[in-house]
Amino acid sequence: MSARYTLDDLLTLMAVLRDPQQGCPWDVRQDWDSIVPHTIEEAYEVADAIERRAFDELPGELGDLLFQVVYYSQFGDEEGRFDFRDVVHVLTEKMLRRHPHVFPDGHLGSRRQGISAAEVETHQVNSRWESLKQNERESRVAEPDTQPSVLDDIPRTLPAMSRAMKLSKRAARVGFDWPDTEGVMAKLGEELDEIQQALDAGDRAHAGEELGDLLFAAVNLARRLGVDPEACLRGTNQRFEQRFRHLESALGNEGVRLEDAELERMERHWQEAKKAESISD
Repeated sequence: MSARYTLDDLLTLMAVLRDPQQGCPWDVRQDWDSIVPHTIEEAYEVADAIERRAFDELPGELGDLLFQVVYYSQFGDEEGRFDFRDVVHVLTEKMLRRHPHVFPDGHLGSRRQGISAAEVETHQVNSRWESLKQNERESRVAEPDTQPSVLDDIPRTLPAMSRAMKLSKRAARVGFDWPDTEGVMAKLGEELDEIQQALDAGDRAHAGEELGDLLFAAVNLARRLGVDPEACLRGTNQRFEQRFRHLESALGNEGVRLEDAELERMERHWQEAKKAESISD
């Protein structure tokens, strides 16, 4: 078996790729902004592999995501801002600081004594974690002419549904929340009514705003139920795709083109796919 490559090898590879004389023209042209879309795509591909339980693909997908971190670290090194060692140091230091229930003295050599992980109260850990994160947020320099907010540091570049979840969680922690799930359900009904009113008035722009409110309320329902709305929607997308592919295949077996099929025929095959799903479950 040949020797395995190491993290140092990966860092060397990136430095060579970025070398203006000997490197890759595409890699040399990249900058902070041009890599961001690739980073987002790679993160989604990791999530997709996990949800499909494609563990044979996961090392490659995780490697692609790690490569993004190495890329940004190379940019930082070239500009004299930071390097990969700084990234590792800052991350390790932060995790030690946020886990005093594991590392009581704040360094890797310290350990909790006399109590197992199972005996540590989860709610106490979560509360301490959020308190530490809040202290970190407060220690950062605020933007000019802005008041510090509990909503600070929630990235605006997050997918809208993920950002809605983070915004609502942060607000709920300080008491800005419905008292129960029924309150969120009532809000969903209210937003549906407001969409209908906007449509009746012929105001599509306002209907779009109300649709956004409906989606935000749906995210809050997911939060109250303890489920991830992004994962829920990805699951729905997957089921839709499976059912539609079944519909296409069934029509093809009948010699009917998709464009020529009447809605009733398509609906029948759609229901067949749903029934097959319930049987397999």
